[in-house]
Amino acid sequence: MRPDETPEENRTGATLASRHALTFIFITMLVDTIGLGIIIPVTPQLIEQLTGDGMSGAARWGGWLFFVYALMQFLCAPLIGNLSDRFGRRPVLIISLVALGIDYLITGLAPTIAVLFIGRFLSGMAGAAYPTVNAYIADVSPPEKRAANFGLTGAAFGLGFIIGPAIGGLLGEYGPRIPFFVSAGIAFCNALYGLIVLQESLPPARRRRFELWRANPLGAVVALKRFPMLIGLCGVLILMRLAHDANPVVWTYFTMLKFNWSPADVGYSLMAVGAMTAFVFGIVTRVVIPRIGETRAVYLGLACGAAGFMGYAYASEGWMLYPWMAVWSLIGLVMPSLNAIMSRQVGAHGQGELQGALASLGSLTSIAAPPLLSNLFGYFTSPAAPVYFPGAAFFAASVFLLMAAMIFARVRPATAVGSAAE
Repeated sequence: MRPDETPEENRTGATLASRHALTFIFITMLVDTIGLGIIIPVTPQLIEQLTGDGMSGAARWGGWLFFVYALMQFLCAPLIGNLSDRFGRRPVLIISLVALGIDYLITGLAPTIAVLFIGRFLSGMAGAAYPTVNAYIADVSPPEKRAANFGLTGAAFGLGFIIGPAIGGLLGEYGPRIPFFVSAGIAFCNALYGLIVLQESLPPARRRRFELWRANPLGAVVALKRFPMLIGLCGVLILMRLAHDANPVVWTYFTMLKFNWSPADVGYSLMAVGAMTAFVFGIVTRVVIPRIGETRAVYLGLACGAAGFMGYAYASEGWMLYPWMAVWSLIGLVMPSLNAIMSRQVGAHGQGELQGALASLGSLTSIAAPPLLSNLFGYFTSPAAPVYFPGAAFFAASVFLLMAAMIFARVRPATAVGSAAE
């Protein structure tokens, strides 16, 4: 295949070309997630170092940092998604990796908490390119394989969290800033790798003219009205994202405060979560979703996620979190199934717009989620709380998932088209 030829242009070798493209995307996501995983175990310590607050106060600061990240993702995701529909996926992905490396450098050198917020602004802009990964996968995947192939990003994410947090926990013993410099190097190397090996997935014939109204974040969400079968699923997506944010927002603070875990302990726990997530996305989704169908997979994932969060909330010993991780990890069945259901309603020319709009919807939810969840944790671990309950955020997340299941039950007849089980 020519260097400038896309998988869609070479019908004879389409399957092989698609496999190569998916391999490149998997490796790119894996290396990027390793860099992200490295910094998680040490972030609370860095915030404490810069603010002088205790863990409850650091959690609140951490929530606002997540808020800034989500705000920038919300504002930039539709713009970047539409730019990828106009100029192709490859340049968008490479530029975002470079921006992420710069963010890690800024954070590692931050002298004040204000500089951390500047880094989060940049990181949110870079993270807004992640929907382009899903658009790339949609470009090279036939409709019947999209659910399984969307699961590859989750598998890379999980595998990255096997490696990254363990490295971050060990590097954290040398100070909370060292992991950020290592992550910066990884991001820059990943960008170089993409520049050399990543091929474009969107041929010029399938690109469309850039229109500014499509890049409006609120306009991108409103554009979902053109796909009436997606409207009901938006409520499920909002509650799913609201609940899912409990882990990145609260986990490190929760385990350090309740169980007195070190950065290394946190790293090992995230490594376990990553291993289970990789197994679910890499193997379970490919076996279970085709067998039981996308609809039942959504129900199963939401139920297991709710049970896992409730288990976290009431765990009295640190070791108890591990069996609940195995239950919670099956939440990974939900997003590939929802993505497949939604992408089926959109033509090939609009996959970037769809993924950008869905990312904006998720980011809009995450603008509210971090302050809500971190303040729940901060309040119920403070002297002002009527009862000491560090697991309050996880309890709330469980309730959100149960609500999502009830909404999905109502919209399912209008949305679950093409499920393997129906």
